[in-house]
Amino acid sequence: MRRDKFHGRIDGAGRRCDRPGCREEGEFRAPGLRPPGFDGPGDYRWFCLDHIREFNAGYDWFAGMSTEEILAAQHPAAGWDSESRAFRPTAGVDAAPRWADFKDPLDAISGRARAFRSQVRSDGRVPTPDERRALDALGLAPDADRKALRSRYSQLVRRYHPDRNGGDRSMESKLQAVVEAYTLLKTSTLFA
Repeated sequence: MRRDKFHGRIDGAGRRCDRPGCREEGEFRAPGLRPPGFDGPGDYRWFCLDHIREFNAGYDWFAGMSTEEILAAQHPAAGWDSESRAFRPTAGVDAAPRWADFKDPLDAISGRARAFRSQVRSDGRVPTPDERRALDALGLAPDADRKALRSRYSQLVRRYHPDRNGGDRSMESKLQAVVEAYTLLKTSTLFA
């Protein structure tokens, strides 16, 4: 597909103009009935040069807006007041994608969203990767509270400490991982 950057013409598709009764080649793309969104780019209509000019002349982006809405849309800071998907704390994975309903035998589409949702706490906070590793090292769920953290830490220290294992130092690396995880989590905002 070759694009003519000066005119918006897209050659080589061999499409007919979508205007009823027109026999010309449809080389210019116009928005279709389904707008672009989360699950795809949307639909396009294809027109010849004369009909794309007619379409553009009749296209009104502000159609249906009140005067206040038009002024707000024309303001230089328009669009900056809302956060985009990429800059949300959840990185846009706060819900399963709509296209996750499709057949997915390898679970490649919805697996990432499901894994992320399992890490979100009931208060809406998301543990950092270091905090997730520390929670895993202690065997705690993301929703654990400070009492559960202290209880689990005490339990694991008693289990892995060399004094409890007859002086056996083979569990020392596990004990060190537990102490490091607890040290990180006790100062974390998750347990504030």
